[in-house]
Amino acid sequence: MLDNLRTGLRSALKKIVGASDINEEIIESLCKDVQRALLQSDVNVRLVLTITNNLKLRALNEQPVKGLSRKDHIITILYGELANLLGYTGETIKSIDKIQRLPDEGLSFKAGEQNIVLMLGIQGSGKTTVTGKLARWLTRHGYRVAVIGADTWRPGALTQLKTNCGKVNVEVFGDEEDKDAVSIVKNGLEHFRKQVLDVIIIDTAGRHKEERGLLEEMKTMYEVSEPDVVLLVVDGTIGQQAYNQAKAFHEAAPVGGIVISKLDGTAKGGGVIAASAATGARVMFIGTGERIDDLEQFSPTHFVGRILGMGDIKALLEMAKSLELQADEGQAKRLLGGKMTIEDFYAQMENVGKMGFKNVIDNLPGLSGMVKDDQLDALQEKMEKWRFIIQSMTKIEKRSPDIMNDSRRKRVARGSGMTEHDVKELIKQYTNSRTMMKQAKGRQMQGMLRRFGIG
Repeated sequence: MLDNLRTGLRSALKKIVGASDINEEIIESLCKDVQRALLQSDVNVRLVLTITNNLKLRALNEQPVKGLSRKDHIITILYGELANLLGYTGETIKSIDKIQRLPDEGLSFKAGEQNIVLMLGIQGSGKTTVTGKLARWLTRHGYRVAVIGADTWRPGALTQLKTNCGKVNVEVFGDEEDKDAVSIVKNGLEHFRKQVLDVIIIDTAGRHKEERGLLEEMKTMYEVSEPDVVLLVVDGTIGQQAYNQAKAFHEAAPVGGIVISKLDGTAKGGGVIAASAATGARVMFIGTGERIDDLEQFSPTHFVGRILGMGDIKALLEMAKSLELQADEGQAKRLLGGKMTIEDFYAQMENVGKMGFKNVIDNLPGLSGMVKDDQLDALQEKMEKWRFIIQSMTKIEKRSPDIMNDSRRKRVARGSGMTEHDVKELIKQYTNSRTMMKQAKGRQMQGMLRRFGIG
């Protein structure tokens, strides 16, 4: 995610971390590196100057709090300024002096009622894909959801929407024969009226922000559906153009929140988030990949922590909580006591697989961004092999892998469809992990968790 911005900011931090002495020259160099990284990510020039001027002023004049080194204090300042950049808003992107803090809240719905979410966005923004991801996100959080497909402009839009929502068992109302989008919305709302639902999402047509017909349709759609919230989907590759786009739609239908799509491989992500925030609507979600689960609630502080390599332990815990990944008490004692069995090893692999290996790595402090995508793909492939190998082992072999000999390895290799080398590699990895856990006896892990306030 945002590889250019991440690489640039981390390179800037290395100068501070590696410096023998913190002086004005080092701080000036840091500010220039931060400016370069932000400008290359298409962040508005005036916003960049504001953040780096604040960084320089505070780094030179503020005294670190007790127990914090000057280096750590400067990193903390940069962290806070970047979070402010992505979490503040004003009437226009140029009104830096009139910037106000955005409320720190996400979607909220009225209990016992059908809440309407109206999705807006120009063609190609990924709106239909985001609608399916949002339906998935809401169902995971306990909401009963239905969707109305009112995009009559793009061929195949309804089919795509039904395919995406079908993956998460969410009903979609649509009519391929009806080309009147407003009529479809009316009929859809009537269709779902008697059902027990918490949220109805309306997917709309997208053309171009300057097309009069589209904006007029949006106004009528807004009046007919009376949505509780309007979400604007913005393509993460367009950078500062997001401001004018959001402004045009906001005038047609008051935008209550913004979803940034396609943020997994763009150099302009910093610009699109900053520009969107400057419209006055909160960035609520970001799309971080192609899978149906690759939508996450946006938090400026968590986002900046991951870019700077500080990780996002809270996000990782939320992922685990949403999957109800709670090891039994006996397993936890074995892990922390250095007595891990291969079944425990397998259980941990299962959990990591459910959360997504890349998500886990990105959210761990010290590892975020340190593993490249091709390395992650190789690790993921290796984990899949190990999964099949472990499933082919007997209960006794799982509990006591030390008994594995040549004949057992050959049998497991045949049963799993893998090679004997793959089986040996798994046993070696398990043995190394168990040895490390046994030597540490859980103290190092417990210490790390306490450092991040969760132990």
